[in-house]
Amino acid sequence: MARVLLVDDDPSLREVLAFTLREGGHEVVLAGGGEEGLAAMETSRPEVVITDLKMPGIDGLQLLERVRAIDPAIPVILLTAFGSIEDAVEAMKRGAHDYLTKPYNREELKVAIDQALERRRLLIENRELRSRLREQTRRIDIVHASEAMTRILEIVRRIAPTDATVLLTGESGTGKEVIAHAIHAESDRWERPFVAVNCAAIPKDLIESELFGYVRGAFTGAVKDKPGKFQRADGGSLFLDEIADLPAELQTKLLRAIETRQVDPLGSSKAVDVDVRLIAATNADLDQHVREGTFRSDLYYRLNVIPIRIPPLRDRPDDIPALWDHFARRYAGDSPVRTSPELLQTLMQLPWPGNVRELANLAQRMVLLRRSDRLDRDDLPSDLSPPPHRGGPDEFLGPLPETGLPLFELEREVIVRALAKYGGNRTRTAEYLGIPRHVLNYRLEKFGIE
Repeated sequence: MARVLLVDDDPSLREVLAFTLREGGHEVVLAGGGEEGLAAMETSRPEVVITDLKMPGIDGLQLLERVRAIDPAIPVILLTAFGSIEDAVEAMKRGAHDYLTKPYNREELKVAIDQALERRRLLIENRELRSRLREQTRRIDIVHASEAMTRILEIVRRIAPTDATVLLTGESGTGKEVIAHAIHAESDRWERPFVAVNCAAIPKDLIESELFGYVRGAFTGAVKDKPGKFQRADGGSLFLDEIADLPAELQTKLLRAIETRQVDPLGSSKAVDVDVRLIAATNADLDQHVREGTFRSDLYYRLNVIPIRIPPLRDRPDDIPALWDHFARRYAGDSPVRTSPELLQTLMQLPWPGNVRELANLAQRMVLLRRSDRLDRDDLPSDLSPPPHRGGPDEFLGPLPETGLPLFELEREVIVRALAKYGGNRTRTAEYLGIPRHVLNYRLEKFGIE
């Protein structure tokens, strides 16, 4: 049974209806008008509201709007005379659950309340499910340990709620599409589609129809209308991967779609409105493409609103142990698998030209071909490049100063040159020097090296 707020300015009808509701097992809160009903809303928090349509002051329609503003899950049933049925129908268009004509029928009243309570239950259940789904969806579950990736994810959280266009750059396999998914998941568009298009994988003669769609009869074989990727992503996010490979003739059309928020399907004379959040990605140097004239500068500036560069895996070796453990567990399933420290050390020294994708493929291969529960350095495939030879200091750092310098100055010079060689990357510098990272940090502080 439910708590029912009954609002009617007719005392006799109000009391008779209240008696009927109490007979049905409901708890009834009475109000003699709209103002009184709103006050009761705050104190009683009813599960159903039954209100007369025509009342002085705040009438039934105004009360309906106020109740829905307080809690859309509270159903409102209107009581109306025969002459105001049109008003009741209008009220239902505004969100009322049902209406009953005076004099009311007891059975109709019971059915209306039961249906209202069921609708309320479903709305609350849906609200809770959506809330749980939102929490699960918006979690940026990107395995990382490096400062570089932490900074990137902080940027993602800041810009995701906006509609700003994002340009992701980085080598192939660094995880650009994963970041694009994270931007979509953190945005207000998370319930709408995320549509990905690889501009390099679609033949040039098909990419226009894939992006913008076509109408029946646009060309031979177009037997029915087909929406393009822009229309499929309407309300959500459109991810254009390998944007540098977009043909020159389509760059103009893409620019127009971004500026007007409309697309022109092939064969149609009517533009279609679209609402998409655009995320583009490339492993190419778009600046160079612009200088060479193969990529429109105005399109580049439209795409490059929020630039995010994802560094290659070799420049963020701190991520390798966490990523390796993640992939090894994924491919091992329920089977136990361990990784030796020697293998991890070797993995952190490899160049990884294929980046995270290459690391994942290696983990899958080694887990599936493993001979025991322990993965060791000897299990590495023979075709995998060994760590580069470190060589002597003259080979990599250039000739050191003439002897006669104090040892600490010589040590300081070696550290400075090694840092410069690796662009300030402490992890790779420590590996090159053959010392733990914390020892390098101690030396940097000791020698006052910024």
